[in-house]
Amino acid sequence: MKYSKSEMKVTLDNNSFKFKKKFGQNFITDANVINNIVDKSSVDKDTLVIEIGPGAGSLTYRLVQNADFVLCYEIDKGVESILRDNLKDYYNYEIIFDDFLKRDVLNDIKNYNYKKLMVIANLPYYITTPIIMKIIDDNLSPDKMVFMVQKEVGERFKATPGTKDYNSLSIYLNYYFDIKKLMDVSRNVFMPVPNVDSIVVEFTKKEELLNVDNRELFFKLVRDSFKYKRKTLRNNLKGYNLELIEQVMHNFGYNLSDRAEIIPINVFVEIANSLSYAQKCA
Repeated sequence: MKYSKSEMKVTLDNNSFKFKKKFGQNFITDANVINNIVDKSSVDKDTLVIEIGPGAGSLTYRLVQNADFVLCYEIDKGVESILRDNLKDYYNYEIIFDDFLKRDVLNDIKNYNYKKLMVIANLPYYITTPIIMKIIDDNLSPDKMVFMVQKEVGERFKATPGTKDYNSLSIYLNYYFDIKKLMDVSRNVFMPVPNVDSIVVEFTKKEELLNVDNRELFFKLVRDSFKYKRKTLRNNLKGYNLELIEQVMHNFGYNLSDRAEIIPINVFVEIANSLSYAQKCA
């Protein structure tokens, strides 16, 4: 497969393909970017890769060369002939033409033998968070996820306390994964060219999760703490035991006059565990 915008245009025109805005389609046309993503992901012959939204198969073409097997989920049946043609020399892949969000993915992969599971995708803005949440909620438990996403979205994923991008989603994701940026990607390597640059972010499954007694309470506490970004914790958490929360925060050098954006995840864990214990003793 050759990579360039002119060659991609010829391929798409020959197949009478039209980009569908509702799917957020932007196809990668730069071999260096694709090679970097695959190399930095450390995909090898022990790996089953789930690729979400292969599009024309630019990334898939490299993945099938490195992985044991690539299972693709593609919502647009209109790319089938393009995908099949670009992958015609390879047999270690399967394409499921369906909405990833509606699939029982654990059932889809149950008959595959693999040592490592990775999820790799170039994700449009509107679907990025729902896909990540589904992977967590469905207990898919990949060893690693590598996503190319809109830059400002990726910055929120890896944000740390005290930065403007730090929010409840940052905490939720960092509870399950170690997150880091792999590379920046210019908007100019896509067809059509989007309005923003992208970032490639790696999520590596944590070997040990922080000890949370009640995850439902913990994540609710975090969401409520960030409910109104400019308000203090005292105002955002009015329905909680503020005296108990104040005691816990004081142990870490914080207080209820602080905003959630400066509080690290371990402090939220201690607050949630204290609230959970108090509920059990009530």
